[in-house]
Amino acid sequence: MKITTLMMVMILWVSLDQEPKAYTQRLPGSELEIEMVAIPSGSFQMGSKNPEDKDAYPQRKVSVDGFWMSSKEVTWELYREFLKRELDINAIKHENIQIDAVTGATIPYVDMGLGMGSEGSLPVANVTVLGASQFCKWLTALTGVYYRLPTEAEWEYAARAGSAGPYFFEDDGNLEEYAWFDENSGESYHEVGQKKPNPWGLYDMYGNVAEWTLDQYVEDAYQKEQVFHPITKPYPTVVRGGSYKDTAKELGSTVRMGSDLVWKVRDPQFPQSKWWNTDAAFVGFRIVRPVETPEIKEDNTFWIAID
Repeated sequence: MKITTLMMVMILWVSLDQEPKAYTQRLPGSELEIEMVAIPSGSFQMGSKNPEDKDAYPQRKVSVDGFWMSSKEVTWELYREFLKRELDINAIKHENIQIDAVTGATIPYVDMGLGMGSEGSLPVANVTVLGASQFCKWLTALTGVYYRLPTEAEWEYAARAGSAGPYFFEDDGNLEEYAWFDENSGESYHEVGQKKPNPWGLYDMYGNVAEWTLDQYVEDAYQKEQVFHPITKPYPTVVRGGSYKDTAKELGSTVRMGSDLVWKVRDPQFPQSKWWNTDAAFVGFRIVRPVETPEIKEDNTFWIAID
């Protein structure tokens, strides 16, 4: 074998070896687990080809580093451990991740499931993006492994799973096999993982509950060079994927929506809760772990700060 060929093989081997592999994250002190799917690094055309998709047009080429993403949306069962904080005594100390105090979310003061259930494997809903981000910070402190919400680019890249159309499958008629939406949901979210996964093993990327991202919603974001828009104010923040109450056209890899104050219109408190919405049971989240753990600074970049 020629030296140049040998070097190319070695480079390819090293590159492949650096790609993430799937694993199971166990929560110390409990029987709870989170399946983490390996998302390979790569490039894709982010956005829609259709000019009518005004806030997702035009497409632009975006490169994404490898990461892991939870195979399913975070459930009430998992989120209630964050609320109770009874597992904190089992927190793993990690010399490379120094975290300041993790503020706990308040206990729900009304039925946040809005009659659809708020236990077990049902997706947690009605949490604010701050509540979702603080769950990631708490999970990081508990496990010693860095977690956060996905950026918009990471979410779309994972949802597409190498596809180029509006859905990760070619035939639009198959949507019922992969998603809970207005035609089959019975106006309710469902236990996570009941439908078929996308080609990369991710369940409920479309429908069930829409999912928080780390991006501020900017209507003409796709017309700008900037890809990541960090959250600097509570509203509007991007959610992706559509939910159980949306139509088929409102689901898909490019569908994006900004959060709205009306999502907590029935909050009786003053000031209104930072942790809970009262009218957004159609919004939940899933978590990611980047291959390269960022340096955790005093401001805990990538976790949303509490005012």
